Amino acid sequence: MTELDPVIHAQARLRVTATLAALDDGDRMTFPRLQELLGMTAGNLSTHLRKLEDAGYVAITKAHQRRTPVTFVELTRTGR
Repeated sequence: MTELDPVIHAQARLRVTATLAALDDGDRMTFPRLQELLGMTAGNLSTHLRKLEDAGYVAITKAHQRRTPVTFVELTRTGR
């Protein structure tokens, strides 16, 4: 058996990836919705997302809906 990747198998990051994996391939979730589902603080979630993004497991997209900034999170092919 190969070693488990500690980046993805830390409890909080595994919860993030499992939640995003429940979405259809190509779908994404807003940061506030993910935060709400996981019951994490914005700072804590941001820290874990940064580690997952650095490892290539998630993609973060910042956009605007009208004049409001919005952050989307989705699993990459590697993350799936």
